[in-house]
Amino acid sequence: MFAELKHALQRSKGQIVGWGIALFLLVVLLVSMYDSIAAEQETFQELLSVYPPEVSAFMGDMSTFGTPEGWVSIEFFSYMPVILGILGVTMGSGMLLNDEEDGILDLVMAHPVNRTALFIGRLLAFIITIVSILVIVWVGFIVSMAWSTIDIGLGVMWLPLLSLLAELLLFGSLALFLSMILPSRRLASMTTGLLLVASFFITGLAELNDKLEVVAKLSPLNYYQAQEAFSDFNGTWFIGLLAAALVFTLLAWWRFKKRDLRVAGEGGWQLGRWATILKHNK
Repeated sequence: MFAELKHALQRSKGQIVGWGIALFLLVVLLVSMYDSIAAEQETFQELLSVYPPEVSAFMGDMSTFGTPEGWVSIEFFSYMPVILGILGVTMGSGMLLNDEEDGILDLVMAHPVNRTALFIGRLLAFIITIVSILVIVWVGFIVSMAWSTIDIGLGVMWLPLLSLLAELLLFGSLALFLSMILPSRRLASMTTGLLLVASFFITGLAELNDKLEVVAKLSPLNYYQAQEAFSDFNGTWFIGLLAAALVFTLLAWWRFKKRDLRVAGEGGWQLGRWATILKHNK
């Protein structure tokens, strides 16, 4: 397991460095802009007053634009679930299926390593990669706040990042599970990506239309905490998202243990196989 974890982390090193540096620079840029925004807060408040309510529905409470928490939430955390969600979905769907479609996984399994050890090793590498990127983001906030009037505590700055972590693990584990039951990684990634985007829009539109509140309760991003995390972090929502991620992970592990590995290429729906199974079960 540890050998597979080390190998998977080596392969993820580029993603950690690339995404980490890009987001670090973005954070530094946003924090450095805050002082000039705060100095002209009255002007910006007048400008924001003419913004349509649809903007607040998706970006957050625009009336808090001039506060430190409001600024980092609107300018960074409001859209991070979708941006970083792309990485989580890509990594989750390709955690095992990428090597399987390339004809490598069957060669790996020919060595004395069981499926559970392989699964856990790659799962841990996925989690460590996501956490490492978020740690770099946190460091970016802490470093850049040293020369800014933004004064958010070291521990408090972690709260929206924890909520973001839970969302990324949920969609990553969902992509992993779908990769075990759908014919190809591409289809699993596309399906999970559509669910991610749909969740984002449903959550935002529910702020504008009360009729969508029932549907929004089924949306994972309805429980994402950006600005809310700074003042009233909801631990129940956080644990619920992690629990959902764990369920999808266990289902993916169970399916990986049971399914036949392909030598290479994409698979099919195997409708004939399922029909045979149902026939014998009657």
